[in-house]
Amino acid sequence: MKPVSGKKFAKILENHGWILSRIQSSHHIYCKEGSVARISVPIHSNKPMKIGLQKHLMKIAELTEKDI
Repeated sequence: MKPVSGKKFAKILENHGWILSRIQSSHHIYCKEGSVARISVPIHSNKPMKIGLQKHLMKIAELTEKDI
């Protein structure tokens, strides 16, 4: 799996129905209608996210590697 930046991951979430709820410092918090989960995406310039964090966020958002 190729790591992606926080900015790109945020755009992928938005394309899959997640809505930006708020911004707290450098983290964008996303919510989705009908889901109790919240996803906090670190936006640190164009640095790629760590692979473990990316996999965890993908699991919460119910995304697959094909979606990235």
